[in-house]
Amino acid sequence: MSEVKFDLQPVSRKPSRKYRKGSKYDPILDSFIDGEHNLVMVEVPDKDANYLRTQLNKRIEARDLLSRVKVSVVNNVAYLEKV
Repeated sequence: MSEVKFDLQPVSRKPSRKYRKGSKYDPILDSFIDGEHNLVMVEVPDKDANYLRTQLNKRIEARDLLSRVKVSVVNNVAYLEKV
């Protein structure tokens, strides 16, 4: 067997996980929040409504908007609602 070269260095703590700063779904939320309507239907080409709900919910939670925005799916159509 051949030897493996390596180096060990002490550290005080592990670095925090780096999260993406934004999302391609953020403009949807921004437009809705800035808009005047309290309930809107959301359509994204080639995206299923349930997939869209999952992605929007992730962004709503990441941006701490749970008290302001709710996303739901009815009859395979995604809706955003101001709470």
